[in-house]
Amino acid sequence: MLINQTREKMEKLKFTGMLQAFDEQMALPEAKELSFEQRLGLLIDREIQERENRRLKRRLRQAKLRQNATIEDIDFKSFRGLDKSVILSLAQCEWIKKNQNIIITGPTGVGKTYLACALAQKACREGYTALYNRLPRLFEQLAMAKGDGLYGKLLDKIAKSDLLVLDDWGLSVLTESQRKDLIELIEDRSNLSSTIIATQLPITKWHEVINDQTIADAILDRLVHNAHKINMEGDSMRKKINKVPTSC
Repeated sequence: MLINQTREKMEKLKFTGMLQAFDEQMALPEAKELSFEQRLGLLIDREIQERENRRLKRRLRQAKLRQNATIEDIDFKSFRGLDKSVILSLAQCEWIKKNQNIIITGPTGVGKTYLACALAQKACREGYTALYNRLPRLFEQLAMAKGDGLYGKLLDKIAKSDLLVLDDWGLSVLTESQRKDLIELIEDRSNLSSTIIATQLPITKWHEVINDQTIADAILDRLVHNAHKINMEGDSMRKKINKVPTSC
């Protein structure tokens, strides 16, 4: 009877990890050989792990990463200009703690999006919040938000994310409205949080796409001066046979 009451209390408190561990202990005869302190410690450890798992799932769900990518699954054997030691160093996420950025450049299909998502996924595992956006789609969302009166709220949401991934940067010349939107969201995050840019466009060509000298200078100053630069090379991974499609 006491066991049932204890279980009900754990359910009421939403101690799901502790409840699972409690049931496992009750089913294992050898658990009775452990001291009270040892058994209690195991229950608490399980509850902590369960809560962290839920937080991680929530961060990954909110990040909306385009690909289910992980650092561990990156293919370093294919020639693409990736320095394994650099990528593994970035995977420690110290650059996020320092509010630094990453700029990934390279031809289409070489794995820029995968690498960006893998770094963002690792950031989520380290406890940071992340948010993935294709820049063309983000411009559409910002334009709609202006009409709905939600522009400021959307900018605030983007600003609050520890890591912002902007994919497909520079696909077309920006309009005046897009330039203003871009400088707004970059300014909100400058020296306060981190951004990953994934683009086919070399940094030397960014002025042409932004199409405004003053705004381009401001954007590059805020993004490039403290950025880790990764230039990927090689053929499109999509064209290679006998490769896992989602592998970087």
